[in-house]
Amino acid sequence: MHRTILSVAYPLTPVGADAVGGSEQILSILDQGLTAAGHRSLVIAAEGSRIQGTLIPSPAATSGLDESVREWGRRVHHQLIEDTLKKYPVDLVHMHSLDFHCYVPNQDVPVLATLHLPPDWYPKHVFELNRPHFQLNCVSWSQHLSCPASPHLTKPIANGVEVFKLEGLPARKRTFALALGRVCPEKGFHHALDAARMAGVPLLLAGQVFPYDSHLRYFDEEIRPRLDGERRFIGPIRFARKRSLLSHARCLVIPSTVAETSSLVAMEALACGTPVIAFRSGALPEIVEQGRTGFIVDGVEEMAQAMSDVDGLDPNCCRRAARVRFSAQSMTTEYLGLYERLIGNHARARAQIAGSEISQWMATP
Repeated sequence: MHRTILSVAYPLTPVGADAVGGSEQILSILDQGLTAAGHRSLVIAAEGSRIQGTLIPSPAATSGLDESVREWGRRVHHQLIEDTLKKYPVDLVHMHSLDFHCYVPNQDVPVLATLHLPPDWYPKHVFELNRPHFQLNCVSWSQHLSCPASPHLTKPIANGVEVFKLEGLPARKRTFALALGRVCPEKGFHHALDAARMAGVPLLLAGQVFPYDSHLRYFDEEIRPRLDGERRFIGPIRFARKRSLLSHARCLVIPSTVAETSSLVAMEALACGTPVIAFRSGALPEIVEQGRTGFIVDGVEEMAQAMSDVDGLDPNCCRRAARVRFSAQSMTTEYLGLYERLIGNHARARAQIAGSEISQWMATP
């Protein structure tokens, strides 16, 4: 049976294969999977998003992202959701944003919210929402186990990446290490720069600095002073260049200072045959197999040592791990199955209510 799924992105942030944020990349993969399976995919996301289904555009950020701008984005999202549910026969709403609780629809429709960020970044009441046919899911077991007890939590669905688009490039390894992602304090990229300098290894830092005050300040105070001829910042990159850099890097470095709920870039690196060096943070030990596909380290000195040790790891072992454990197709299949269960539960509940009302009407003298 063909379904109509409404996916809701974070306000003001574009969605697409080249998006910086993990939630936007996962939404993009699910949109492609829904469309390929013959379902109708509706996506509320910032104008300029590149999707396979039907884009319902919301405004994109054009200047500083202060609280007043974010609140305006939430109000627009709320109205777009209400309008979309009136216009289309939506079977399920899938929400992907940190602030989804600000615009959960009131209509009688199943809602799934994927928690892409650490549980303590969400207000506690999202785990206690008094809303029927509402479910939460995590993207790793470590994240799931750190959530407060909640009747809404369902089994985690691990993130996946498009392995077969990543693994085909022949990998002639070069000397540089690579760090990649949103440039902000919690990603800890200054630690990667320090480790690379300590190890005498060139490092490329690729990613976007969003116009939040804390992000801009972090770049100016912690990143810029550490750059030199061997440690360089190259800004945002698109998929083709990301694939090339990941394939040729000696390793990917993930120095995150928060409990990562997952790591798409780690999975992408493994698909390209490149080992991962990461701090012992959140789900990263679930992704990196110690001494086989990379190293989990404690501190900058261990990270620097690992930048030499990765030369002994087998790129083919990394590729096999990604193919078996982190495919986008497997992730999409799991989500489509969850959609069907939630939609079916909702339909059965409505049928029971309708049956009860008919029985009461027939019993009325």
